[in-house]
Amino acid sequence: MAGIDAGNTAWLLTSAALVLVMFPGLAFFYGGLSRSPSVLNTLMMTIAALGVGTVLWVLVGYSLAFAPGSPWLGGLGFAGFQHVAGAPNATYVDGVPHILFAVFQGLFAAITIALISGAVVERMRFVAFLAFIALWSLLVYAPLAHWVWGDGGWIRETGALDFAGGTVVHISAGVAAVVAAVILGRRRDFGRTAFVPHNVPFVVLGAGLLWFGWFGFNGGSALGASDIAATAFATTHVAAAAGVLAWITLDSLWHRHATAVGAATGAVAGLVGITPAAGFVTPLAALGIGACGSAAAFLAIRVRSRSRIDDALDVFACHGVAGIVGAVLTGVFASKTVNPAGADGLLAGGGVGLLGVQITAVLAAMVYAGAATGAILLLLGRLMPLRVPLAIEVAGIDQAEHGEEAYQSGGLGSLGSLGAPVILPDAGGRERR
Repeated sequence: MAGIDAGNTAWLLTSAALVLVMFPGLAFFYGGLSRSPSVLNTLMMTIAALGVGTVLWVLVGYSLAFAPGSPWLGGLGFAGFQHVAGAPNATYVDGVPHILFAVFQGLFAAITIALISGAVVERMRFVAFLAFIALWSLLVYAPLAHWVWGDGGWIRETGALDFAGGTVVHISAGVAAVVAAVILGRRRDFGRTAFVPHNVPFVVLGAGLLWFGWFGFNGGSALGASDIAATAFATTHVAAAAGVLAWITLDSLWHRHATAVGAATGAVAGLVGITPAAGFVTPLAALGIGACGSAAAFLAIRVRSRSRIDDALDVFACHGVAGIVGAVLTGVFASKTVNPAGADGLLAGGGVGLLGVQITAVLAAMVYAGAATGAILLLLGRLMPLRVPLAIEVAGIDQAEHGEEAYQSGGLGSLGSLGAPVILPDAGGRERR
């Protein structure tokens, strides 16, 4: 097709596939951190986010985020992916099919709502979660994406930089997570029973898949096979590595030993930190951003553990706090020498202008995501129960919400082939279910 660059298109196709890998990565990461009676529910929330987020993105989400509209919200010109075809849309990217750009952005929308789930594990009804993420994706994510990335979006017009979603994805999800945790309330045994990850290998595997997929998340945001994509690829990797080392160091100083869960979490925090800056900074700067993002998340978890907020998997610390650090430090380390389409930060001779703009964008995203999340949950709470009953929370949410168990007790488990009840003889030889 005329106007299509094969190399750029191939890279974005590959990047989209890499981002898709992040969904099982997040499922394993969150699932491993949760307790065994709720692991399937935790996995299901990530799977459901991919389904709900994608369908709504096609129907109206992409249009609200990227179609021409006002500084606050896009129009309906792309609803149902109408006028989203194989030809490029020069407003956003030359040489790449418009529909590929739209699908790539849709994966960002879906992973964002999946991130929020980590704050509400073990206690939120599955149907309530589905209703929440559907409303949140349209009322929070789409407007924020338009503000930051959409044509005419007001934050974009200020000159704020967000290469791959530090503000749109991580800060918004982190703030939404802590608001959801507060509104839902604490788990029944919060503060009395240690919340220990049930499967550490799952956590490490999930972090590895997230690290791998993040190359598409950040590198693909260059929207082509270019020097900027290569820079984003490199900064992503070194920031994750710096995040690992920072967490190991703090773990060793604080707890006298380094943990696998800590190292995996440090990698994720480093990846979050570099996301807004990936295509605007040098690898050396990325080392500092990754380490700072990881250290900030580490300290935020310590603070949260002394509070009464039950953000179960510390989504705000790892995504919100690390995302804030990354967005602010973009205003310090960004350089037009790295990316002429960017801006010079404080250390590149640009003064405090970009730093001020970055802080403004962070505050706007936090305020809007927090207020809108609270309004959505309070409204839903008047229409349906948000939490599972206490008895289900005590017994474990998996069986009640999904009719399945991750780890079957005994040799046969509770369900036979194709979900049929297992029939066993009782003590008198009679059949019982």
